[in-house]
Amino acid sequence: MSPGIQKVEALDAGHFVRVEWEDGSESRYPCVWLRDNCQCPLCFLPSAGARRLPFEDLDVNIAVKEVVLADRKKISITWPDEHASEYEAEWLKKRCFSEEARAEMQADLFLPERQYWGSDLQLPKIPFEEVMSNDESAYKWLCTLKKVGIVLLTGAATRQGELIKLGHRIGFLRLTFYGPTWQVQDKADANNVAYTTGKLCFHTDYPVLHHPPGVQFLHCIKQTAAGGESEVVDGFHVCNKLKKQNPEAYQILSSTAVDYTDVGVDYCDFAVHCKQRIIDIDSRGQAVRINYNNATRDAVFDIPAEKVRPFYAALKEFNDLLNSAEHKFTYKLKPGDIVTFDNWRVLHGRQSYPSGSEVTRHLEGAYADWDVVLSRLRLLRKRVLNRD
Repeated sequence: MSPGIQKVEALDAGHFVRVEWEDGSESRYPCVWLRDNCQCPLCFLPSAGARRLPFEDLDVNIAVKEVVLADRKKISITWPDEHASEYEAEWLKKRCFSEEARAEMQADLFLPERQYWGSDLQLPKIPFEEVMSNDESAYKWLCTLKKVGIVLLTGAATRQGELIKLGHRIGFLRLTFYGPTWQVQDKADANNVAYTTGKLCFHTDYPVLHHPPGVQFLHCIKQTAAGGESEVVDGFHVCNKLKKQNPEAYQILSSTAVDYTDVGVDYCDFAVHCKQRIIDIDSRGQAVRINYNNATRDAVFDIPAEKVRPFYAALKEFNDLLNSAEHKFTYKLKPGDIVTFDNWRVLHGRQSYPSGSEVTRHLEGAYADWDVVLSRLRLLRKRVLNRD
């Protein structure tokens, strides 16, 4: 049911419009915002969903000349220059400036809900072919990926190219210096520690990029009989623990810019350098991205010498928490499995496995950006739930 309007009036010398709803609630809208968001064809291009009104033409001190309730589903405003604007009740209600309404809209747009986990993780699993052919399954996959941070897709063909299909399912994959997809296997003169048989410590991929990939896909094509188990840990859960256990260490890791480097040749030659904080936080101090890869952390460290040891102590405590038995989850990929996970949240690693003359373990990897993944999630939600 779309909301109905009981009454509308101008307040504060015409600088605010107050809407009283039929359910007894009310909303207050600043007139500068209403004028900025006029929906008429002169001010707004519906086919692009974009504003046409130049900001330089907006009077930030504007007040309404007249506001009327056209019917219970729409209000009409006349501005001092006689420009007329109309606003639908449902459009206004969604954009109410109350704290509750704003939180609801942000949750609807960005799905911030998180389900934290440790060694007790019940790894969510969905058949690969269902995700590829069924919108409800694809929607469930992406919702779970956003909420839990990791989902295992099962039953994919054991050949290269399945991740290209998965990329098309969401939109497109992220190209990096390692190619559109990349092959994780033991290689001579490896240009990445992942391309060896050795143990991989917990890390996020590509903190050397200013905008690291948001989502990672790893498709198991061939698996070694001995070793090679995968390990994951919920970085945000561990951050919460560190913040509570040692606020000073949390502050150091969320404020110190660490140098990362990656130099080599693959898809093309590259020499990448970047500064990242191990823990990126939002305005509330909550972790929003982990940037931690010990292998590519540079020997260059752009901080005063006296701050180096406290940084190492803070990072050691964080690393110890990541590796504690209560936090890490261990599993072994089977051929045909595709693990999909949040590269900003979930740190991953691998146990070592025996080297030999033949390739005994082969994963194909790929990346996607959260912008692409969330775009597909919203479109699938609209289709599956028949939402506007």
